[in-house]
Amino acid sequence: MRKFDSNVQVLKYKVLREVARHYWEGEEIFSVFNEIANEIVKKGQPSTSCCIYKDRAKVAERIRIALGGNRKNPNIIEVIDLVCDECPESGHVVTDLCRGCLAHACEASCRLNAISFGKDNKAIIDKSKCVECGQCAKACPYSAINNFIRPCVRSCKADAIHMAETGEAEIDYEKCVSCGACVTQCPFGATVDKSYITNLIDMIKGSEGNTKYKVNAIIAPAFVSQFDYATIGQVIQGLRELGFEGIYEAAQGADLVAYYEAKELEEKGFLTTSCCPAFVEYIEKNFPDLVPNISHNLSPMGTIGKIIKDEDPTCKNIFIGPCTAKKAEFQLEKVKDYIDCVITFEELQALFDSKDIDIENLESTPIDDATPFGRGFAKSGGVAAAVVEALIEQGSDFVPDTVAVEGLDKCKPVLMRASRGMLKNNLIEGMACANGCIGGAGCLSHTDKHKVVIDQHAREATHKEITKVVEGFSK
Repeated sequence: MRKFDSNVQVLKYKVLREVARHYWEGEEIFSVFNEIANEIVKKGQPSTSCCIYKDRAKVAERIRIALGGNRKNPNIIEVIDLVCDECPESGHVVTDLCRGCLAHACEASCRLNAISFGKDNKAIIDKSKCVECGQCAKACPYSAINNFIRPCVRSCKADAIHMAETGEAEIDYEKCVSCGACVTQCPFGATVDKSYITNLIDMIKGSEGNTKYKVNAIIAPAFVSQFDYATIGQVIQGLRELGFEGIYEAAQGADLVAYYEAKELEEKGFLTTSCCPAFVEYIEKNFPDLVPNISHNLSPMGTIGKIIKDEDPTCKNIFIGPCTAKKAEFQLEKVKDYIDCVITFEELQALFDSKDIDIENLESTPIDDATPFGRGFAKSGGVAAAVVEALIEQGSDFVPDTVAVEGLDKCKPVLMRASRGMLKNNLIEGMACANGCIGGAGCLSHTDKHKVVIDQHAREATHKEITKVVEGFSK
């Protein structure tokens, strides 16, 4: 079994793997729903619901998501109502840890007089007065006051998830930016990203061994931090075994983006980056006055995809990365002509195993097409560093003053200052996920150690100058 962060990911992986396995074999998935569910939820294993039959019904819902989800819902993130546990949500609550102390720091911190004390001298919160500011929780020396918020709600920094009247989680798609934070944080796996793996399999099979058209993989630089049981070259060879003809580093597109964003920054004087689609959509939905300042360059995915399509219009470009928001981006009007499908690293692992491809036993195929700066896009701060480098290489006199923010909760105050003309920086690098792309919802695992792997891979690049990569595409 591969290493994942949680059992939720393991179950998701199993469903994707089995759906892909049957689909490769040409079976009609709807005819084998029960077979797949029975294979994943076997008799005799502990049930996570009231009974084995409900467990299997939940798996059937996950199969539906693996097949593309609700076709009437164009959004990437969905809630599986049957899986949602309808977690209780009560806000700030005084727990049994309250000692009934003399200090009453909680009372002193509350400006709304929402805290009183019972006969045992323990704190009581008056919910008719409380505004959930959390000052009492911060003041309590025993940490006796907890804020009980649903994990999905807590994770969503776009404030797009709330409780429906019927109790289950509900997504406000007017606010959702498809970042996938809720996908990784729901302990039951009720919030999910719809999959396009069957679309990809159709493309590979339809190419008839890349004779009718070529199927290309554009792989995000974060991949080097994910498949740690194999070498980078073995992952590349694994892609060829799956049926991909061309393998491209999205980091090449990142080099190009850095080069042209440097020029755009010098021209405009103030810019926000465009590589993170969730960050871009967050600006569009919450700070419309800043939209003109969003970089007009396509993301690295779209940039390299366009170059490939310009040379071979009949090919199929598949982006493979850590990002659920990319599944929304590739369907945008400005991108859809260049990218045909997007899958995550989770889905790639399922595809490898659906074909019984043990990448750790394959020969190693090298790939070395980008600079350290393009590869650095995978972590927070990498985009800004690349733009600064591009300005230097271009001999520009423009003085960049960058700020790199990761997580929408950290992006918001920076964008607010920019919107009010109070920000001293002239380049905002924004990433919706903590740590940047290596923290994406489609990753196999999430850890700060991935930064070290990204840095090591960047240092191994033989191309050192962004301008040289750009010149290579200009020839």
